[in-house]
Amino acid sequence: MTSSTSAPALASSLATSLPSSLPAASAIHQLHHYAYRAKDAEETRHFYEDILGLPLYHIIQSDVVPSTGEYCPYTHFFFRLRDGSFIAFFDLGDDVAALPSPNTPLWVNHISFRVDTRADLQAMKERLQAHNVEVLGITDHHIFDSIYFFDPNGVRLELTAQRADEFQMLQESKTARARLNEWTARKEQWRKDRAEGNVQQPLKPQQNDRPEFKAV
Repeated sequence: MTSSTSAPALASSLATSLPSSLPAASAIHQLHHYAYRAKDAEETRHFYEDILGLPLYHIIQSDVVPSTGEYCPYTHFFFRLRDGSFIAFFDLGDDVAALPSPNTPLWVNHISFRVDTRADLQAMKERLQAHNVEVLGITDHHIFDSIYFFDPNGVRLELTAQRADEFQMLQESKTARARLNEWTARKEQWRKDRAEGNVQQPLKPQQNDRPEFKAV
């Protein structure tokens, strides 16, 4: 299937519509922090500091949200990873947990932290299970291995041990844009077919990289 406007052409038209005086993109070096809502700060601290080993590093408390100006008292606290990045939380003081997205499977939204080896994954799995945390995996993703679990706030977490080296990842990167462009073109056609009532199901990808896994 093809579409009347290809993804590369669309990207090109967007680029040419930008002013020539626009500054170049600044270098983005690493994740600074990712923030979630926490039901209880101490419960969250115990999980991330005592079980996962991430030190509590910074805390901000205020009655007003600086970015929006709205009144919403909060305690904002940060746990530091080895590379200097953080995972952070907001305790809004009401013992209310964030609700899962009603239209998104629980496994979709998650954050992954990197460990060194598969042995580290096994050790962390045993440590989590000793604290009565349910763990899935070790799962083989070909280029990395992972375990999955939820924190006390319902945030899905992944620990990942990379298997592919830099050369293999570079080779993977050479086909990523073409594959995404193909998906984008197919999705454009799918949208037209859906609008015309010719298709009801979500679009399936053009290839299956994981045929060894079967639905349960």
